[in-house]
Amino acid sequence: MSISKKERVYLSLGGNLGEPAKAMAAALRMLDDDPQTEVVAVSSLYRTAPWGKHDQPDFLNATAEIATTLPPRELLELCLESERKLKRVREERWGPRLVDIDILVFGDRTIHEAGLEVPHPRMLERAFVLVPLSEIAPDFSVGGLSLAKRLKQIDRAGIERLPTGRDWWRS
Repeated sequence: MSISKKERVYLSLGGNLGEPAKAMAAALRMLDDDPQTEVVAVSSLYRTAPWGKHDQPDFLNATAEIATTLPPRELLELCLESERKLKRVREERWGPRLVDIDILVFGDRTIHEAGLEVPHPRMLERAFVLVPLSEIAPDFSVGGLSLAKRLKQIDRAGIERLPTGRDWWRS
């Protein structure tokens, strides 16, 4: 049996129905419980205005760094299975949801497959992704630009860091 190298992966998590913090925490614990996946770091929670579809409640968002030996498609399936276990229903694009998990970056890979695009094609447009990501990966760069420079180029209005600390998901 060959031992695969652990890849560094960044995830975005969000939700705005029910108790999104509890749903995101449960999803992170499910990922961490997988023998091939370890949660390395999690950002604080951020309250953010809805993106794309504005007539819905504010979201809670966070990002996480994980280390995994799973291939990208299997990690995506693990994330989707976590959403299903938490009763996520996909009804409308950018609509309200209990929990959402997106793969932002998977090592240094570029992937264009049905249902899986890495790096996430819209992450650089979304302050609700970049602000929490800069908390756990301040030196990270995308496309040759640091997160700090990317954040200067986008509107960060309406993003509020909650006083949760970074271990909010463990309880």
